[in-house]
Amino acid sequence: MSVEQLKYTKEHEWIRVEGEIATMGITDYAQGELGDVVFVELPGVGTKINQMQPFGTIEAVKTVADLFAPVSGEVIEINALIESSPAIVNSDPYGQGWFIKIKIADKSELKSLLSYNEYLPLIKG
Repeated sequence: MSVEQLKYTKEHEWIRVEGEIATMGITDYAQGELGDVVFVELPGVGTKINQMQPFGTIEAVKTVADLFAPVSGEVIEINALIESSPAIVNSDPYGQGWFIKIKIADKSELKSLLSYNEYLPLIKG
């Protein structure tokens, strides 16, 4: 799936929806702004997360930032690769650098997210 097919938040998270399941991560722009990612704190499987509420944190050499949930749901999988190799977020933010997968609670929340073309002006400055 290309970046044009993803949905985005104004806080630079992306979401890929496949049926009732959503995969989430941060955008290439966000990882570039953060710099070298050294640690990612993610919720456990079974955790309920709420749209636009923090669900974890990402730590880079210079800063720590909250991760915001694009939609509400229940965490069904976390990316274990990130725990051992957080730098994968820098090298492959849309692929192996994903954070969590959730079962979506309310698909209508997807309507509040940005399309790729709506997201682009935010990163063009």
